[in-house]
Amino acid sequence: MADPTPVIDDLRAESEELDLLVAELSPEQWALATPAPGWTVAHQIAHLAWTDHSSVLAVTDHDAFSREVEKALAAPGDFVDEGAEDGARRPPERLLADWRAGRRALEEALRAAPEGARFPWYGPPMSTASMATARLMETWAHGMDVADALGVRRTPTDRLRHIARLGVRTRDFAFGVHGMPVPFEEFRVELTAPSGEVWTYGPEDAADRVTGPALDFCLLVTQRAHRSDLALRAAGPDADRWLDIAQAFAGPPGKGRQAKEDTP
Repeated sequence: MADPTPVIDDLRAESEELDLLVAELSPEQWALATPAPGWTVAHQIAHLAWTDHSSVLAVTDHDAFSREVEKALAAPGDFVDEGAEDGARRPPERLLADWRAGRRALEEALRAAPEGARFPWYGPPMSTASMATARLMETWAHGMDVADALGVRRTPTDRLRHIARLGVRTRDFAFGVHGMPVPFEEFRVELTAPSGEVWTYGPEDAADRVTGPALDFCLLVTQRAHRSDLALRAAGPDADRWLDIAQAFAGPPGKGRQAKEDTP
């Protein structure tokens, strides 16, 4: 059974890096529009705070989390936006404090979780490592939205390995959520990490293959960039189809980003 400590440590580092990006923002900067339609920088941080709170409930109070799931089922198309909108209305200093407190509470809960524990979620139950990985993926992806709004270029790190692995493992989910047949055979995925290391997944002799920078793969599976703007290559029809629909997050198919050449 995988030790969740490394991904929890990396989740903390990813959160702290984003914190440095927003800690000294002016009220006007908190109100800047991000690439997510209708969401400002404040909405992005509010969404992370809201999801961290839900995660804490999932780990520590299953009954309370069940009530949150009931609310989500009652308004499946609105509950995420409503959570972000509620937090974004708070003064920036309070929103920042709430996000910091929530992520500390989640880190403590994950570190204290018993070995082999599984937690309820809006999708299938998750292990401690899976919960931490999902939170790292969201923190990184929404952090990219914040950076885009601020005109900041972030330096990628090898913390991306968790997101890349999640992107590979969610291949079948991506096909299924799009109503497409799931390929029977595994793909070979070879990604070049920011450090220069090559991360590999799947059998070496697989007929379908995906290669390219790990950063680009992570941008693709979190739908933070359009495939045509990335240096990813697919060999084989199923792998090629996957790069058009890949998503590492739960829920219905995302709309993704427009290609840069199509952006007004």
